[in-house]
Amino acid sequence: MPLSTAARLAPATTLIALLLAVGHAAAAPVAATIENGTTTTACAEEDNVSLTLRGDGIRHMRIEALQPDYLDKIGNDVTAPDFSGCNFDGGAHPTDPAHRFKKRTVVLLDNAEWRIVGMTLPTFWRPQSVPVTVGKRSDRGFHLLQVFRKENGKALEAIVLYPSDGYWRLKPLPDPRFGDGVYGSSFLLGPVEAAARPVVSIASIRIVPKPLAIHVRFANGGSAVARVDEISRTRTALDVTLSKPTVNAQPFAVLRSMYVTPDNADVSEVRWQAAPQAAQQVLPLPEVKSLQATQVRFGRSLPSKHNTSAPDISFGGFDSSEAR
Repeated sequence: MPLSTAARLAPATTLIALLLAVGHAAAAPVAATIENGTTTTACAEEDNVSLTLRGDGIRHMRIEALQPDYLDKIGNDVTAPDFSGCNFDGGAHPTDPAHRFKKRTVVLLDNAEWRIVGMTLPTFWRPQSVPVTVGKRSDRGFHLLQVFRKENGKALEAIVLYPSDGYWRLKPLPDPRFGDGVYGSSFLLGPVEAAARPVVSIASIRIVPKPLAIHVRFANGGSAVARVDEISRTRTALDVTLSKPTVNAQPFAVLRSMYVTPDNADVSEVRWQAAPQAAQQVLPLPEVKSLQATQVRFGRSLPSKHNTSAPDISFGGFDSSEAR
C-alpha cells in the first residue's frame, strides 16, 4: 500500500503506528464455512463423518490436536478396535481397491529430538508413489510417514501423514497413564478432490528437521508448509501457510471421523466462534448443517466408550497473510 506524502514526512512514531495499522489490516481474521456431510452408521471403524472447510482468501491457519476436556475424569482408555457393527473385520475395506506393494519400514531420521519413519504397506487403496525427502535423504512409495517426538530418550508418535491420499493424523503426547495414547479423527489439507472418499493428491513431500517443518507440494498446483509449533502433553500444533489463497469453490480441508452415538464417537459435538471476540457456541454433531467460524473445534464432552482418549481437532487462526 503506497504511503502519502504526509505519511512520508510524519514523525517516526506516527509512521510506525501507521505501518502497524496496515499490517493488522492485511492480516484481518477470515471466517471459514464448515459444512456437515455426516452419514449414519453402526460401524465404529468407519469414517462416516465429513466436515468440509471452505473459504476465500485464506493463506494461513493453525491446526491443533487437543486433549479432550474430560481426560482427567476417565480411568480406562478403551483403544481396541470395535468391528461389531461393521461389514468388515479389520482387513481392507470391502469397497477399496487393493494395489500391492513390497512391505518395508525405513528410518528416515533419528536424532536426539525426532524420529521419522516411512512405512510401505503390503496393500493400499491408491497406487501413487510420492517422493519424500527428509533432510538430505530421499525415498518414495511410503503409505505412512510417522513423526515421533523424543522425550527422555523415548520416541512418542505425534504426527502421521499418508502421502498417497493426503490424510493427516495428530495427537498430543499421551497422558503417562495411557501408554502411547490413541488417534481419533483425521483430516485432509490442501485442494480436496472427490474420489471413493475425499483425497488430496500430493506431488512431493520435503521435511526440514530443524525447526521441524513439513513442505507439501500438491499435484494440482500450489503447496503448503506445516510448521510444527508444539508437541506437548497438552497439544500438537501445526502452523500452516498455503502458497495460494483458498477459493470457496474448492474445500481446503476436510475433517474425517466416526460417530455412532454420543458416547461412541471420535467427534460428537462442534464448538465454534463466529468472530474472534464472539461467544463460543456448541451444537451436537447431528444438529450441525453449515456454520461460519474463525475458530472451530471438533470434539467430545461425553466420554466415548471407543478411542476414549483420542484428541479433539481444532482449526483456527484463519487469515489472509502469507505467514506469521
